[in-house]
Amino acid sequence: MNTQQTSKVILVTGASSGIGEATATRLVRQGHRVVLGARRTERLQALAERLRDEGGQVAYRALDVTRLNDMQDFVAFAEATFGPVDVVINNAGVMPLSPLNALKVDEWDRMIDVNVRGVLHGIAAVLPSMEARGQGHVINVSSIGGHAVSPSAAVYCATKYAVRAISDGLRQETDSIRVTVVSPGVVESELADTISDTTARDAMKAFRRIALQPDAIARAIAYAVEQPNDVDVSELIVRPTASPY
Repeated sequence: MNTQQTSKVILVTGASSGIGEATATRLVRQGHRVVLGARRTERLQALAERLRDEGGQVAYRALDVTRLNDMQDFVAFAEATFGPVDVVINNAGVMPLSPLNALKVDEWDRMIDVNVRGVLHGIAAVLPSMEARGQGHVINVSSIGGHAVSPSAAVYCATKYAVRAISDGLRQETDSIRVTVVSPGVVESELADTISDTTARDAMKAFRRIALQPDAIARAIAYAVEQPNDVDVSELIVRPTASPY
């Protein structure tokens, strides 16, 4: 367990798998105090126990980012456990792709709720305290889908463009809080498992033929976290070298 750098209190949403799990693991092993949030608490418990066995400082709590009260309670739990929150990583996201003419309105609404409102709720829950202390770090996970639109991904891409817009708006509104938006390229994850549309699911299999491991994104996030308070790594795009996307 590396504890050489200053330990920070860090929240990770969507921490039960993929990028969230990898990021939480890396940050705990670097000596940070990390609070895991997700709906699948059995996975959070298993991850927390594994990291505690390694000597890490980690806690977890059930979290639905679409509910502001849930996010506020998550932050309060973190503060009661480890102290004021230094970093929030708004990572929770869903990706049920489909062509617009499939009219999967419920799935559109879910993406907006998790991918956009979830980020806003994460910001709302930590911003007052960070502003009062004059420091803090908000890290929002977007996507290469937030830089270019592709067929069957219009709504998903719209939510990820929104994450970039929200992030840059927050960055411009503050001179004391660091804001980072991370846009992963193709990464091995469970996101594609939520695709119910057959056409989109088949296209995604080809799209994900070349993919990064989640720890590649975790390393990028850790790099942004470790910078001093006067250095804001505003945006990172992380892609597989061999991928054209």
